[in-house]
Amino acid sequence: MNSPEKANQGSRRFRYIKLCIFFSGLSVFAQLYLFQPMLPMAAEQFNVTVGDTSLLVSSSTIGMALGLLFFAFKADSYSRKRLMAFSLISSALLTIISTWIPSLSLLIGIGVLKGFVVSGVSAVALAYLTEEVYLAAVPAAISMYLSGNTIGGMSGRILATIAAGEFGWRNAVLIIGVESLILGLIFWKLFPESKFFNPQKTDYHQKVKQMKGFLMNSYMLRLYFIAALLMGVFVSVYNYLTFRLEAKPFSLSHFIIAFIFLMYTFGVFGTMITGKLSKRFSKNNILKSFILLMLCGIGLLLSENIYVVIFGLGVFTLSFFAAHTMASQMTALHAKHGKSSATSIYWLFYYFGSSILGSGTGYLLHSFSWNVFISVLIIAIILALLLSTANTSSHSTT
Repeated sequence: MNSPEKANQGSRRFRYIKLCIFFSGLSVFAQLYLFQPMLPMAAEQFNVTVGDTSLLVSSSTIGMALGLLFFAFKADSYSRKRLMAFSLISSALLTIISTWIPSLSLLIGIGVLKGFVVSGVSAVALAYLTEEVYLAAVPAAISMYLSGNTIGGMSGRILATIAAGEFGWRNAVLIIGVESLILGLIFWKLFPESKFFNPQKTDYHQKVKQMKGFLMNSYMLRLYFIAALLMGVFVSVYNYLTFRLEAKPFSLSHFIIAFIFLMYTFGVFGTMITGKLSKRFSKNNILKSFILLMLCGIGLLLSENIYVVIFGLGVFTLSFFAAHTMASQMTALHAKHGKSSATSIYWLFYYFGSSILGSGTGYLLHSFSWNVFISVLIIAIILALLLSTANTSSHSTT
């Protein structure tokens, strides 16, 4: 009897994996950040501060972080496909339900639950790809997943902003929920079952030992903190840029601001560029270069010229996604054993960074000014740059 072959580029199985993994990223990130462009509307409706409404975004990312911690132990007990399909469909139903929730605190509670269930996708997606796809085709499959994340984040925000402007923010939430449900059902129908993974009982002792090992490894720990800092900065900028652009001296309309999220297309280029560059340069040098470029981009957001701000946002977005793609690949490749544990911790730091910095900087902006807000984010990026520089010397000795 022939042993099954891993999916390779050009095969029907690989095409289905790529399409469905793209759809999963699309659905997860359209839902996770759908409230981001609508924070000013929510602040007005619920009569609360900028920092308080940012909890609509942070609640989902906190739920995501908690879910990833749970699935770090439990993910291997479930079928990969069933776990991902359940996550996509149940999160879409929670998004649809949240359309009719009257109070902000309840909406935040549902956000935590939604983040928790949707984390099932992120917990196993990279593990599934490394298990089921032929090694040479893995970077293409991972890029497809991250592109889905990027385009999902972008299209969700643009669709939400335009729909909210036309039909009110609650109907915008409903539209994203229905779209995500359709994507979840397509995924359930078409995504290939695992051939190289069988659910097994979790050896908790082994899992804790693995995770402790990664957290004690200075190279991995620096990558985790880089992920937390960069993601926290990225979410902070996109959370509050809407408030900045609505105010003087820009005074842009809601409709125009929606298209600021088209900058996410630069994120897709960022994920693609890293694949090309990693064939020619060392991974850590690529990571450092893009963190440096991210620093240049965010500096331009201090300008009061809209064209300079848009250019800066494009540079900032491209370099963030390139750095994140590189850091997540470095994490997965450095972990010889327990890849799912290593990537789970990566995502855990990533989403905690998003939640803590994403909300904390909102209160900072409310109390001080845009310039103070950007200055704090610049310090966070410099810290990430110092960590990546330390990784060069440590990795050369390992």
